[in-house]
Amino acid sequence: MALAVRENDIIGHAPNCILIRRDGIESAIEESAAPIHDRQGNVTGAVMVLHDVSVARAQSRKMAHQAQHDSLTDLPNRILLSDRLIQAMALAQRYKKQLAVLFLDVDRFKHINDSLGHSIGDRLLQSVAERLLTCVRASDTVSRQGGDEFVILLSEITRPEDAAISAGRILLALSAPHRIDQHELYLTVSIGIAIYPEDGAEPEALLKNADFAMYDAKESCRNTYKFFKAEMNSRALERQWLENDLRLAMAREEFVLHYQPKLNLATGATIGVEALIRWHHPVRGLVPPIQFIPIAENCGFIVPIGRWVLREACRQARAWQDMGLPPMCIAVNISAVELRARDFVAGVRAILTETGIDPRYLELELTETFLMQDLESTAAVLRSLKDMGVQLALDDFGTGYSSLSYLKRFPIDTLKIDRSFVRDLTTDADDASIVNAVISMGNSLHMQVVAEGVETREQLAFLKQQGCPEAQGYYFSHPLAAGELVQFLERSILETSRN
Repeated sequence: MALAVRENDIIGHAPNCILIRRDGIESAIEESAAPIHDRQGNVTGAVMVLHDVSVARAQSRKMAHQAQHDSLTDLPNRILLSDRLIQAMALAQRYKKQLAVLFLDVDRFKHINDSLGHSIGDRLLQSVAERLLTCVRASDTVSRQGGDEFVILLSEITRPEDAAISAGRILLALSAPHRIDQHELYLTVSIGIAIYPEDGAEPEALLKNADFAMYDAKESCRNTYKFFKAEMNSRALERQWLENDLRLAMAREEFVLHYQPKLNLATGATIGVEALIRWHHPVRGLVPPIQFIPIAENCGFIVPIGRWVLREACRQARAWQDMGLPPMCIAVNISAVELRARDFVAGVRAILTETGIDPRYLELELTETFLMQDLESTAAVLRSLKDMGVQLALDDFGTGYSSLSYLKRFPIDTLKIDRSFVRDLTTDADDASIVNAVISMGNSLHMQVVAEGVETREQLAFLKQQGCPEAQGYYFSHPLAAGELVQFLERSILETSRN
């Protein structure tokens, strides 16, 4: 007020003023003072005006927070992460320290959204965010980049192994079931790690390289972490090339199915085949499934590709029957993304009707990891398929959770022993014990057991001795084109009749 009198002018006071009332309550105010004049224009005093701006300031703080935080998880967004990363890199450079960026992606998150709805998906992301915060220090930053992608900034590390320890802690924390309403969801994540300054001197380069490493983790086996390496850049470009051409492959009819026979070990008869997709690229030649299936899953192509595989396999099975060959079971691999599609069961029913295949001759192969992702909805889908008459096989058995509880809970007809156990069963006592256990368990649970990847006479002899009922592998036949399989079946029928 004295200044207003002295200057004979309206004086605004410092911003962010706080008024403390007698009762101790604080209020945000804007304050100003104006001189009071007599009739002759002389300054005789001053008046102070106080405005309560608590609501306006709270709204301003809220808007500033929203501009820098993700609306779903309330984690820092790209903008705030970029600011903190720049500051952290400046400090690391000044004090000759290291920092790490972890790029995290939730595996197969899209099919959860597609099958259970975005509300469940959003709450699952909130659960992920809460667990990530428990895995880092207060000085670190957990950020959501959008969708199912998160970035963790470890502001200071002593050595790269510190980042690996944090990544391992994250994998463990997120692996426990996420309970949302009646759903018990199991997640895996893929994590890429980039270290400053070795893997990038600029924020954009560091984030991009962590992203490359994440994709490498996703393509290798998921539910793991990978450190960035220079060669990942070229692989990322290769992946982009494949994705672009994959968009056109179906329209150009570049996919084809090959069929690997499955034999009854007691009689030697061919009792079924497994349909395996191949991509004949016009320039690159044969592209193996391991190169394009993960890309198809990530970019949303796997559902139409899977639908084509199922229809083509059933059409071919019907064509063989029309040729006079005896009916046999045809197995088709189904990805988690396909099975969680809302219209999957209806699509299977439509294809069976369209092709005229008896449902008992169709076997859908599932993986252990998928079964554990959402027990309730998975059980409902599998029951619908069983009610239809379709056979269900558990592929790569022993490599995932291998829980006896879900073998009891789900209507599984067949266990397929993973080739990794069959490969060394004649030289590795542990693998031999696992194979024996699966065969015994299958018999006890009245399930068929199929050994995959049989390549030698010694492996075959061991499986026969242990009473394994069925097998497939290169020892019997490589996957064959449809015409080649007809010749194989005719020879098989002839040899079986002679015996």
